[in-house]
Amino acid sequence: MYSENDLSQAVDAGVLQRTQVDDFRNFVAAQRSVPAVDEEHFRLVTGFNDIFVGIAAVIALVAAGAIGGGLLTAAVAWGLAEFFTRKRRMAFPSIILLLAFVGGVPWGLLGALGGLSYAGWLPDIESPLMSGSIGVAVAVITAIATYLHWKRFRVPITVAALTASIAAIPMIVVTAYVGSLELERPENILLAMVLVAGLAVFAFAMWWDLQDRDRQTRKSDVAFWLHLLAAPMIAHPLFAFLGATTGEVIGVGSIIAILGVYLLFALVALAVDRRALLVSALAYVLFALGSLFRTFGGIEEPVAITALIIGSALLMLSAFWGVLRGKVVGVLPADWAIRLPSTHLASHMAAPVSA
Repeated sequence: MYSENDLSQAVDAGVLQRTQVDDFRNFVAAQRSVPAVDEEHFRLVTGFNDIFVGIAAVIALVAAGAIGGGLLTAAVAWGLAEFFTRKRRMAFPSIILLLAFVGGVPWGLLGALGGLSYAGWLPDIESPLMSGSIGVAVAVITAIATYLHWKRFRVPITVAALTASIAAIPMIVVTAYVGSLELERPENILLAMVLVAGLAVFAFAMWWDLQDRDRQTRKSDVAFWLHLLAAPMIAHPLFAFLGATTGEVIGVGSIIAILGVYLLFALVALAVDRRALLVSALAYVLFALGSLFRTFGGIEEPVAITALIIGSALLMLSAFWGVLRGKVVGVLPADWAIRLPSTHLASHMAAPVSA
């Protein structure tokens, strides 16, 4: 199986002609009766060898963590990436190695700082001010290390990891400050910050998406992971404010609001041709409909009925995704619509943006 990025690289290397690749994309799209951009491709596994190497990498990384902690894990992940990412270009192992590296750096730093505190070289690290300062320093160093990893290996998910590290910095600062105050609901401040950060990440994801309207280069893969990062950051605070995270039966007004927000998510997802928002908000909608059935009663299996309704609706949405996208994009201003992913097969005749 070959990815869109592989085809683009083959064109750049002169192995295939641009017209041949465009004709092939149009043929596949016509066979599926849906534009290729609507498939939302991203490279993950091209063969069982990817899974085999991924399992072996996990074993090696777990062993490295048990022996030397986070910093050794990060070092081993970087070393393995030199071969399996830089030379072999294996997507699934590359994702595992990147996550191990990004997780290993703060793990190792926090472990080292904890050791220094235990030895008396650092003051009380449990105080809000000190813990906040350490958290910011760790987040900054992690962001720098992640950026260096991106410059070296160019794994698409790295940009999302870097963005998450940067977004964590102001949250750590505010959390440390709020922790020193006596507020009735301090978690609402953090939720509001997560929501704002999520909207910023979504805008950043769209910036990458707009550079590859036909989704044929690495830029589209970068946008995919950014959308996956932004979706829960947007969905969780919104539904938390509506009471969908309490685990208790909520009122009809909140249920209607939750369903309305999910409908808005669906319209946004159709417009930008990304499904991450729908997936991230799915649990909250299931909870809302379940609360609705429990409130009015009369249904013996509310969970099963709720799952059936939501599952059927999502299947219908997937089946008619292209048609619905055309209608949603059609009502948008022309200067917006022309920048969004294409909604018809003819769009693939346009030359893609190079990676």
